[in-house]
Amino acid sequence: MPYKEIKKNIYYELLKRIIDFASSIVLIILFLPVFVIVAFAIKLDTKGPVFADTPERVGRGGKLFKMYKFRSMIENAHELLRENPKFTKLYKDYKKGSYKLKDDPRITRVGRFIRKHSLDEVPQFINILKGEMSLVGPRAYYPDELREQQKRYPDTRKAVEIVLSVKPGVTGYWQVSGRSEINFDKRIKMDADYVRRRSLFYDIKIIIKTPWAMISGRGAL
Repeated sequence: MPYKEIKKNIYYELLKRIIDFASSIVLIILFLPVFVIVAFAIKLDTKGPVFADTPERVGRGGKLFKMYKFRSMIENAHELLRENPKFTKLYKDYKKGSYKLKDDPRITRVGRFIRKHSLDEVPQFINILKGEMSLVGPRAYYPDELREQQKRYPDTRKAVEIVLSVKPGVTGYWQVSGRSEINFDKRIKMDADYVRRRSLFYDIKIIIKTPWAMISGRGAL
């Protein structure tokens, strides 16, 4: 996918990577008990793997990567949504709702709790360590989501190109602003606005707001 890079100071990029690398190690250690508890709860609640078997996401430069997330849905949820005739209407609602469903019947009991408090996102610290994601950045979108939503909102193409010039983040501007339910056109423009404005100070401001967004459920994706 095409992208348009918004140049930033090389020192910002270097410091951001150092902070990402160091913080991912610290956070993996700190969240280790959460890893264990959530994994155990998932296995007790429903059959299937601990990690979500989801399609690849679009990363920096349009490259695809595997995002690590705790499984919050029934097994093979993404395949069922797209291929099972039983979910045809749900899939149409999914696309109409900017690839988000408010009341998704595929979500498990444990999944509903960990999604509300963004605990399903914790394994993404591994993606940060690998250099595929950043602590702060735009949402990591699905390839079909970007294709379909750009058809629906043609004026978002420039914003998409800007967003794909940076690594996606575990947290971001619109997540901590309490606007996680907004449609794709507004969300991608907020992501592009972050890319233009990004700085260490701005990143730290978003990081400070993230814990409350998680506790309150406002940052739920």
